[in-house]
Amino acid sequence: MSNAPALDLSAMPIAQRAAVLALLEEVAALKDITKRQEHLIAELNHALHGKRSEKLTEDERQLAFEDLSIALAKVEAEKEKRTARTTDGAIKPAPKRTIGNLPADLPRVEEVIEPDSLICPCGCGVMHKIGEDRTERLDIVPAQLRVIVTVRPKYACRTCTDGVTQAPARIHLIMGGLPTEATIAHVLVCKYADHLPLYRQSQILARAGLDLHRAVLAMWVGKAAFHLKPVVDRLAEHLKRSGKLFMDETSAPVLDPGRGTTKTGYLWALARDDRPWGGEDPPGVVYFYAPDRAGVNAETFLTGFNGTLQIDGYTGYNRLTQPSRKGGAPIRVAHCWAHARRKLKEIFDRDGSEIAAEGLRRIAEFYAIEADIRGISPGQRLSARQARTAPLVAAFGEWLQAQRRKISGKSRLGEKLAYIHNHWDGLQTFLHDGRVEIDSNRVENLIRPIALNRKNALFAGHDEGGIAWGRIASLIETCKINGVEPFAYLKATLTAIANGHPQSRLNDLMPWNFKPSS
Repeated sequence: MSNAPALDLSAMPIAQRAAVLALLEEVAALKDITKRQEHLIAELNHALHGKRSEKLTEDERQLAFEDLSIALAKVEAEKEKRTARTTDGAIKPAPKRTIGNLPADLPRVEEVIEPDSLICPCGCGVMHKIGEDRTERLDIVPAQLRVIVTVRPKYACRTCTDGVTQAPARIHLIMGGLPTEATIAHVLVCKYADHLPLYRQSQILARAGLDLHRAVLAMWVGKAAFHLKPVVDRLAEHLKRSGKLFMDETSAPVLDPGRGTTKTGYLWALARDDRPWGGEDPPGVVYFYAPDRAGVNAETFLTGFNGTLQIDGYTGYNRLTQPSRKGGAPIRVAHCWAHARRKLKEIFDRDGSEIAAEGLRRIAEFYAIEADIRGISPGQRLSARQARTAPLVAAFGEWLQAQRRKISGKSRLGEKLAYIHNHWDGLQTFLHDGRVEIDSNRVENLIRPIALNRKNALFAGHDEGGIAWGRIASLIETCKINGVEPFAYLKATLTAIANGHPQSRLNDLMPWNFKPSS
C-alpha cells in the first residue's frame, strides 16, 4: 500500500480540481490499458511457446497468433490515442514509421501539400523553398479488371484487286475464349496458392460487375492443367535424377459421384531440398494424385529413382526396399527422428512419463548438433555426426532396448518404443550420409499448403480434379521455395505454351529458370 499522502482536492479552486480529477482518471485508464496489454502479451507468448503450443496445428497456432496480435494492436491504439494529447490539449506529432523502406520498384504517386500562403508574416514578400519532408505510406488499389481489345486493320490497294493484307490473329491458350493468360494465371494462383475456391472467386468477380460462373472458371483451370502437364512431367524427371529425395502423402477428399459423398484420395509429395548442405540442384516438389494410399502408388511415382528416400514410418513404403521393387533398384530409406520424437511427446503430454521425458532429452541432443552443422558441406556434416552424434545415437539404442525390457509391449509407451525400434536402421541413415537430413520436416512443410487448400475447398470434385490440383500446386510450391512469384511465372509460362514453346526446350520453363521481365 502506498505511503504517499492523500491529495486534498477540497482546498483547490474548482477549475484546478476538475483538471486534477481528469488527470487522475486518465492515469487510472492508462494503468488499466497497460494491464490488458501485459495480459495479452503473456497470452501471445503462451500460445507460441507454452507447453500446450505443441498440441496446436500450425494453422491453429497461426490463427491464435493473428487474433492475439489484433487484440494487442487494438489496446496499443487505445493507449496511443489517450497519450497523444499533451496537457494543453495539443496533438503530439505521430511517431515515425519504423518498419523499414518500401520496395524501390513500387510505383510512386506524389501528393504535394503546400502551405495556405507563401507570404512572409513580416511582409518581406514571397518565401523561398529551402527543403522538404518526405514520408511514404503503402497504398493498395483493388484488383483492376480490364478488357484487352485486339484490333487487326485490313489494308487493300486502291488501284488493283490483288487482295487484302491483314496481320494474323495471335494464338491464345484458350482460342476464342475470354481470358488472357494473365487472367488464367490469376485464377490458378487464387485457387491453389491463396486457397480461394472457384465459387468464391466467382462471387468476388460479380461484385466488380463481371458475371463469370464457376463452371467457366473451372474450364479455364482444366485447360491450363492440360497444357502444363509436360512442364510438370519434366519437373518430376529433374527431381528423380537426384541422389536423395523426400516423400510424404496427405489425404485429398474427392467427390464420388456414384455415391453422392466424398471418398479419400491422396496427394503424394516428392520433394528435393539440398539447401541445408549447399547442394547445387534447386529445390522442387511434385504432387502426384492417387485414389488411395496403397504403397504401389509410391512405387509407380518413383519409377526411375534409385537414391535415398527420406520418409515417415508408413508401411506402404516397405515395398520400395525389396529386391522385387518395380521401376528401379531397391531404395535406401532414411526414417524421421521428428516422428520418433512425436511418439514420445504424445506419451509425455498425456501422463508426464519420466521415460518419455528422458527419450525427448536425448533426441534434443541430436538436434542441437544438427543446428550447429546446418549449411556446411556433406563431408563436414558427416564427420561431425560420426564424431559427435553417433555415440549419442548408440547410447540411445541401448537405453531404448533397456526400457523395452522393462515395459509391456502392449502399453501405449511400449507401442511407441516399439515404433522407434522397428525403424531403427532407417533412423541411423543420416549418420552415414552427410546429404541426408535428421528428419523429413522439409517435405511436411510442403504438404501444409495442400492441407490448407483442402480445408478451404472441402474436396476435389473428381479424381481428375485431384490430378489437376497436384499438377498446378507442384508449379506454385516450387516457385515459392525458389523465391519466384507464382503469378508472374504462370503468366509467362502459359503465354510461352500458347505461342508454341518447343518440347525440346522444356527446361527453360522450370520455375528455377524463370527470369521476370523488367
